[in-house]
Amino acid sequence: MYRGLSRSQKCIRITNRHSILSPKRLPNLSNIRPASTSTTPTQLGADENHTYCKDFVQKHDYEAYLVSQLYPAGKRKGYFAIKAFYDELAIVQDNVSNSIIGEMRMQFWRDAVRALADGRPPHHPIVLALHDIWQSANLPPYHMRRIVDARTEELKGLSHLTIDSLTAHAESTASTHYYLLLSLLGLSSETLSHAASHLGIAHCISTLLRALPYHTSKGRMVIPTEITARHGVVQEDVFRKGPAAKGIDDAVFELATIANDHLVTARETFRDDAGKVPRVAMPVFGAGVPVASFLERLEAVNFNAFHPSLQLRSWKLPWRVWRSYYKRTF
Repeated sequence: MYRGLSRSQKCIRITNRHSILSPKRLPNLSNIRPASTSTTPTQLGADENHTYCKDFVQKHDYEAYLVSQLYPAGKRKGYFAIKAFYDELAIVQDNVSNSIIGEMRMQFWRDAVRALADGRPPHHPIVLALHDIWQSANLPPYHMRRIVDARTEELKGLSHLTIDSLTAHAESTASTHYYLLLSLLGLSSETLSHAASHLGIAHCISTLLRALPYHTSKGRMVIPTEITARHGVVQEDVFRKGPAAKGIDDAVFELATIANDHLVTARETFRDDAGKVPRVAMPVFGAGVPVASFLERLEAVNFNAFHPSLQLRSWKLPWRVWRSYYKRTF
C-alpha cells in the first residue's frame, strides 16, 4: 500500500488515518487503580478465580483492562479469563530461567486445555475461571491449543527470519485470541474473522515494537532478519547502542508500516457499512484503538522505538477507547 512513496509521504498517510482530538476531560474509564499483587494461585478459593483474572489483566495488560469496559457486564468475567490465559502464556518466557522449565509450564497449559474440554480442570484460578464460563461461551479448544503451541515455539527464540514467519506467529497468537473473544460474544462470520486476523497481526507487531528496548536489553532482536538486513542493521550494534545503531530507525519504520497496513485492512473490512463495526462486535475491535495510538506516538518520535515517552501511558487513550465504542470505529 505504501510502495513507491517516500518516507515522509508514508508518515503523512499514517497520520491522516489516525486523527487525535483533545478532550476537555476524561471519562471515568481512566480511573484505574494499581492491581493487587498479594494474591497467588495457591491462596484462592473458588469464588475468587474471576477476581484473580481481573487483577492479573489489570497488572500485566493495562490497555486490555481499559477495553474490558466495552464488554457487556455479563461477558466481562469471560473476557478477563481469556485475557488472563493469553497474558499468562505471553510472559512465560520472561518468568523462567531456561527453556526446559518453560516447556514444562507450557505442558501444564496444554494439559489444562485438554482437561477443560473433559470437564476436569486443574486447581489454577485462570483455568477454573475458564471452566466456569466454558459451556456458555462455547470456546473452541483448538484456538487455545494453537496459542499454547505457538508460545511453546517462542521459547526457542523470538527471532524471525522473514516477515511471513512473524505474520504466521502473530496469526497463531494475537489473532487467535481475538477469535476466542468473538466466540465469547457468540459472533461468527467470515467478515469478522478476517478483520480479527489483520487486527491481531497489527497488535502483535506493535507490541513487539513497544517492547524492542526490553528485548534488546536481553540480547534479543524481534525485528525480522529480512528487514534488518535490508537496512544494514547489525544486531550487536543495536544491543550496545540502541537508537544510535545504524539503520534501526528505518527498520522500525518498515515494520511499523506493515502493522499499519494490517490495521487499515482490518478497518476496510467494514467499508460496506461506511467503515462502521457492528455494535455487538465493537468490544473486540475496540482493541485496535491502543494499537493505532501507539503507532501514532511512534511516528511522532520519528520511529525511535527507544524513546522514553513510548513507555508512558497515553492520557488520551481511555477517552479514545470510550469514543471509539460510540463511533463504532477503531
